[in-house]
Amino acid sequence: MENRKLNIAIADDDLLFVQLLRNYIDQDGRYHVCLISTGGNAFLDEVNNHSIDILILDLRMADGDGLKVMSALSEKKSDLKIVVLSSFYRRSFMGQMLKMGAHAFLPKEIEPEELLNVLNAVYITGHYFSSEQVDVMRGQMSNKLPEFHAFSKDELTDREIDVLRLVCQQQSTKEIADSLFISPKTVETHKTNLMIKTCVKNMAGLVIYAVQNRIVDPNEIVLFDK
Repeated sequence: MENRKLNIAIADDDLLFVQLLRNYIDQDGRYHVCLISTGGNAFLDEVNNHSIDILILDLRMADGDGLKVMSALSEKKSDLKIVVLSSFYRRSFMGQMLKMGAHAFLPKEIEPEELLNVLNAVYITGHYFSSEQVDVMRGQMSNKLPEFHAFSKDELTDREIDVLRLVCQQQSTKEIADSLFISPKTVETHKTNLMIKTCVKNMAGLVIYAVQNRIVDPNEIVLFDK
């Protein structure tokens, strides 16, 4: 992680929970809570006035829910990471959350220390999956998925496939660069090209694409230890 503190925003209308969460996060030397919003609409009004690395987002809020926020950020093509933290957590909703643009989906009952580790994982690798969530996604996948085929301008190069496989190993940009003996800037270019060619919105989408198209085996996906 970079030496600077990561800027965290929280959008949640449970004021007591937010204050406790803010105090806990600010005590960690890696993070700083730079924005608190009590609703999705308020957050969207303020987001452009702050430099935010990660948004901790609740789903159920009276003044603009979390789904509205994710949809709006997707339209803006925002590159901030979204960690959905909700009492309305269901593992079966994981696929939908990823499609909406979430980089992690967590229950509010999560241990505070684990939440900090998830924030770190999301910032470094672009996504976070627990072992239980991966199991659910495996179960949701159809056995009749089409084989991977790429043609003409949409064909993935060998180097892009190498990068994609390392993304699924939770390697950071620098680690991928070191593994493939290329520059970090080149790695970022490959990641961008992969997202354009595969029509996904984030690194989590790339992982799902790789599994669905049998580029990687689901059992080979590296998970963070709890």
